[in-house]
Amino acid sequence: MERIKVGIVGYGNLGRGAELAISYNEDMDLVAIFTKRDPSSLGTKSKAVHIDNIMDYKDKIDVMILCGGSLKDLDQQGPMVAAHFNTVDSFDNHGRIPEYFDKVNQVAASAHKLSLISVGWDPGLFSLNRLIGQSILPNGKDYTFWGKGISQGHSDAIRRVKGVKYGVQYTIPMEDAINTVRAFDDVDIPVNERHERICYVVCEEGEDQSRIEEEIKSMPNYFADYHTTVNFITEEELKANHGKMAHGGFVIRTGYTGDGHRQKLEFNLELESNPEFTSSVLVAFARAVYKMASRGDTGAITLFDVPLGLLSPKSMGDLRKELL
Repeated sequence: MERIKVGIVGYGNLGRGAELAISYNEDMDLVAIFTKRDPSSLGTKSKAVHIDNIMDYKDKIDVMILCGGSLKDLDQQGPMVAAHFNTVDSFDNHGRIPEYFDKVNQVAASAHKLSLISVGWDPGLFSLNRLIGQSILPNGKDYTFWGKGISQGHSDAIRRVKGVKYGVQYTIPMEDAINTVRAFDDVDIPVNERHERICYVVCEEGEDQSRIEEEIKSMPNYFADYHTTVNFITEEELKANHGKMAHGGFVIRTGYTGDGHRQKLEFNLELESNPEFTSSVLVAFARAVYKMASRGDTGAITLFDVPLGLLSPKSMGDLRKELL
């Protein structure tokens, strides 16, 4: 079996999840984990390398899995690594995806590398199900609900605010909105009217809580325009009550066919570990990136460009035999 040589950039929750996911895939080898921290501090049995030395591995890695945050890390990390390696990332700032795509595409195409952006479960698997729903039921509406659970991207955004020591954010769908959609009520419910965002924040000593709350609530693309509540708690409370990383959500498409027959398509996820599931998606798509790059594909792509059979280590013949 041909083995795919994989690297991981970043070793937070997502990076640790990717390390575990690679160990479950018999056609992959983890070559190294690249970090901005002291490599000896990671506490991993895998090879850890400072990111300043990433170019030493230019011809030794088939695909890099980028595990930085979307707010600040990937803006610099994505184009930087895409200039030298095939990459896959989970950039999840929905409103900025076209801008990020163009930035990565320019670099990757010039370098004759392939970069898959914005793949996980949303954006990612949920995006695919929105596409399927709209294509099959053009006479209809789709609705996406996230939670209840901790959002990695929004929690990371909280922790980037000056004076925040720790922070997590729960996305909670509103039951009235869910019940309205499932009852086939033909209404438009804006995304910010389907959810509320609940934040739990530990401040650095002496910081202004009013300023921090205002910065969080007014943050564009993350909290502005949402029903957002900020709760300030102690570090002990955060560790005791908010240490789990569960999440989930669902995509619903309701529509009509024929003589007014009601149809509904729903895709649901219940996740005990959001980062481990997201990283498992990244690892599967890393396989597809490797296969597409091997046949000469370059530039930036999204999961809409990926033939789904390439996610599997099985041959197309086996997939036809076993799964159709």
